[in-house]
Amino acid sequence: MDKVLIIGASGHAKVIIEVVEFNKQYKIFGLIDSFKEKGGKLMNYEILGSEDIIPNLVKQGVTKGIIAIGDNWTRYQLHAKIKKLAPDFEFVTIVHHSATISVSAKIGKGTAILAGVKINTHAQVGNFCILNTNSSFGHDCKMEDFSSIAPGVTVGGNVKIDFCTAISLGANIIQGIDIGKHSIIGAGSLIVHDVNDFKLIYGVPGKEIKTIEKGEKYISKS
Repeated sequence: MDKVLIIGASGHAKVIIEVVEFNKQYKIFGLIDSFKEKGGKLMNYEILGSEDIIPNLVKQGVTKGIIAIGDNWTRYQLHAKIKKLAPDFEFVTIVHHSATISVSAKIGKGTAILAGVKINTHAQVGNFCILNTNSSFGHDCKMEDFSSIAPGVTVGGNVKIDFCTAISLGANIIQGIDIGKHSIIGAGSLIVHDVNDFKLIYGVPGKEIKTIEKGEKYISKS
């Protein structure tokens, strides 16, 4: 099995570790984290240091990994840094064994598809996305890079979720909706109208709460 790095060492990383262990496609070499002490452990895997050590690990033959960080903008920034440090480092896609994915769907690199996810006919999922537990992604939908849908989200057919946008816990999006880049859909919301870029939307039906900044936080650091 190829060795992989899990980049991140908090809650989302635990979920990714379990998927990798079960699939037995890759062997976890260790964890990378800038904010946790080197030598510490998570689920019996050693924290090796920050992303700055990745070039040395690549020279040792550890050339693959996945960014196990839930926050979209943080994941984007870390990917950009790693590509500068180690241009040949390869990002792998992780799919939980219980996920159901149409044979006509397309899944990008570095993406995590977790337990109970359903991805329907001709859906397109970009690079470095997260489809979290028991979420459903309808036919002919499209997720752009670094976007995410949280546990329990239902997305109807022909929906577009743009770059770095987050759909929070249990939200529902009816068919044919376009959601702009860098936007946040609040937990439990029902989206029945298109959403512009840089908007926080919340409620049933969803209403614009405010304009947000690029990288505005929507989940905790864990």
